[in-house]
Amino acid sequence: MEQTIDVIIPVYKPDQRLRDLILKLCAQRIRPRYILLINTEKELFDAHLLDGLPTAESFGMLSEKSSGKPSEKSFETSSGKPVILVEHIRKLEFDHGGTRHMAAGMLDGELILFMTQDAVPEDTDLTEALLASFEDPEVCAAYARQLPGKDATLAEQYTRNFNYPSQSRVKSEKDLETLGIKTFFCSNVCAMYRRSAYEENGGFERHTIFNEDMIFAAKLIHAGKKVAYCADARVVHSHNYSGVCQFHRNFDLGVSQAEHPEVFSGIRSEGEGIRLIKKTASHLARKGKPWLICPLIWQSGCKYVGYLLGKNYKRLPDNLVRACSMNKAYWG
Repeated sequence: MEQTIDVIIPVYKPDQRLRDLILKLCAQRIRPRYILLINTEKELFDAHLLDGLPTAESFGMLSEKSSGKPSEKSFETSSGKPVILVEHIRKLEFDHGGTRHMAAGMLDGELILFMTQDAVPEDTDLTEALLASFEDPEVCAAYARQLPGKDATLAEQYTRNFNYPSQSRVKSEKDLETLGIKTFFCSNVCAMYRRSAYEENGGFERHTIFNEDMIFAAKLIHAGKKVAYCADARVVHSHNYSGVCQFHRNFDLGVSQAEHPEVFSGIRSEGEGIRLIKKTASHLARKGKPWLICPLIWQSGCKYVGYLLGKNYKRLPDNLVRACSMNKAYWG
């Protein structure tokens, strides 16, 4: 029997990529049942992005709240395409883990697919490929391969291929000795979860600055379950971040690790970063563009300084912590 799939996408100031993403989800060989958009700030949501798409409002199925949850009506379009639901929240309400957990409780599909608004499926096989991972009853999470966009820099292209190789892999607790922190790696840019395991293991952290996916994957691993990297499931997703942006992102990454010693204590992650820098520099040299190594070193330095400060944020004054953080609302 085919399992039901619900998609959850946090949204903030969406652009054409969100529409492209939804159109690709509607064209999947195995289609989701619902696509729930959790939008931050109603006035910043361009409703025209959903023109012509099967939204709940199109069929008189509004997501009215009852006891904190939307209506439990079920609905299928005559075309079999997923129904799009939109739930608006305020910016101060958004939390990386808490918002996604709230959204998971609004639907009841057997599988939950979390995505970000800028991750566009490469083809129509995304859900089918992810679903195949769950044929192993011990696999409770599966995440997709992220391919660089057309505008990605040479260094970003290499980074995507380094972090998301062409070979699939299923990870379990026995891999901790060889993979280290990468055993826990999972990305909600595009990741599917078995609902029963999600609920049994408490779901995402309710208040977290970053890394809700990796923290939950660690719960699964320590509970004796498996996390699958599915290279056949592909989304186009990359960023050409500046050094300053890398600093802020990695500060929050360091904070998340400092706040969850039960996951990250005793597992070093710096070594993997150093290996990536060395390999990227070699790749740029081989491509005949050694001058690109200078911005690589600058960005890598920004990452490391941000990460180091984040790991030690408790020693910093509050105003400096807020200035360094990308998610300033997290600090109240």
